[in-house]
Amino acid sequence: MIDYLITVNEEETQLKKSEIASLDTISIDSATFHLLENNKAFVVRIVHSDFLNKTLIISVNGNNYEVKIEDEYDQQVKKMGLLAVTAQKMNSIKAPMPGLIVDVMVKVGQEISEGTPLLVLSAMKMENIILSQGEGVVKAIEVKKDDTVEKGQLIIEME
Repeated sequence: MIDYLITVNEEETQLKKSEIASLDTISIDSATFHLLENNKAFVVRIVHSDFLNKTLIISVNGNNYEVKIEDEYDQQVKKMGLLAVTAQKMNSIKAPMPGLIVDVMVKVGQEISEGTPLLVLSAMKMENIILSQGEGVVKAIEVKKDDTVEKGQLIIEME
């Protein structure tokens, strides 16, 4: 079985963990890497990341690409047709990982729809924009800018 299914601008590629581990990369800063592949040099920069949906927008030598990463678990869920479960309306937004709140983009009482940016969470040297998974009204915001959060901690309550 393939380890990862990578979709770049709608084109799918299959990669094994060993292939990814063998990449010749050097980290320049938290979002920029130098990559050598077949004696060619590439500068790869993470422009935007969406941790929950496992998507990235990366710039490779100045050209932007939309990347979606599916691991073995994601592929199995998709194959079994269980993706509808992830589309349920949520009454609360919890931190998907430990990190630092960089920005809160909504206010109490604000009506939001699916995909509305809620806040920016900095984790693992990357800024992640947390998006609403459903519609509703912001009932309470349990965090503020510069707060640290733990994985699973309540950050926004919806009604």
